[in-house]
Amino acid sequence: MILAAATNENLAEISNVLIYSAMAVYTLAFFAYIAEWTFGSRSKVARTASALTPDAQAKKAPAVTVKQAGGTAVLERPKVVVRAASGSRDVPDGPGAHGGDEKGDLYGRIAISLTVLAFLLSLGGVLTRALSVERAPWGNMYEFNITFSTTAVGVYLILLALRKNVRWLGLFLTTTVLLDLGVAVTWLYTESDQLVPALHSYWLYIHVSTAILCGAVFYVGAVGTILYLFKDAYENKLAKGGKPGSFATSVMERLPASATLDKFAYRVNAAVFPLWTFTIIAGAIWAGDAWGRYWGWDPKETWSFITWVAYAGYLHARATAGWKGRKAAYLALLAFGCWLFNYYGVNIFVSGKHSYADVGLGALAAVGF
Repeated sequence: MILAAATNENLAEISNVLIYSAMAVYTLAFFAYIAEWTFGSRSKVARTASALTPDAQAKKAPAVTVKQAGGTAVLERPKVVVRAASGSRDVPDGPGAHGGDEKGDLYGRIAISLTVLAFLLSLGGVLTRALSVERAPWGNMYEFNITFSTTAVGVYLILLALRKNVRWLGLFLTTTVLLDLGVAVTWLYTESDQLVPALHSYWLYIHVSTAILCGAVFYVGAVGTILYLFKDAYENKLAKGGKPGSFATSVMERLPASATLDKFAYRVNAAVFPLWTFTIIAGAIWAGDAWGRYWGWDPKETWSFITWVAYAGYLHARATAGWKGRKAAYLALLAFGCWLFNYYGVNIFVSGKHSYADVGLGALAAVGF
């Protein structure tokens, strides 16, 4: 018994070391992403963007000639097809954070390698935390936070492995992951302990794990939505003959087109919304087993439902012609704000059946969702 307790304490210490190590490597990745953006040549970005626009192609692309009997015929050069939503501006995707610069691209690859290493360290921290408590590693806010940040990075790396154009997400991701882990180890840290009897259920693995995955994917969609709003404003200013500042030009010309960002955010949110629906249903079933009722409008249940309504409204608005674009994007950010309040706000400031201890020096033993 004593040996088992000592082993669990050792595992908890190993988990802490791995989490702090992951934070250190994420910091190195953050600086590598900064270097990628810094070394991306603005002039190179401008030349690349100019070369890809349809007007430039029409002016600079060589004509296509074929020999015919007794002479030469000039054919119309092929049109450049860019990814843009129907009825939107024909703007090509930017070359990426590196801006076409070889040194910038090198730092970007280093940043991705460091991100993979930090992800593995963080994953090891989550798994050893689980072994130290002999249960799922999301029984309190600290465990939920470290698992959430690990899952968010995992989603990013999976998209990269699938060769999706998401490398621009790296800097924003590592910044927020570092903030999330910093909050976790500073204010939310809780010593390894067992759960209250109400939480001893296989639904803990099903319900909370899906909530974590949904939150991670919603986060990726929210970042895409925010960047869409900035890129759309940038493109609108150019279309009206305005001249953005050099910093805005340097950043915005490297990102995908606003239509691409809009499509990315919509697809991400739409793909995970059915899983969020399942998460709420699974929580209701668990509540029936634990408390003898499926739904009681507990604050956590209420805000989970509000979040579901907000995302449902966004998806409906996005599919409606009059609400595409910026209006739908604002709804998406509102929905993600509801998700954040459901986690941080309700857990810290509102008491209910989902809270199993008071917040004391940053410790709260509460189920994530």
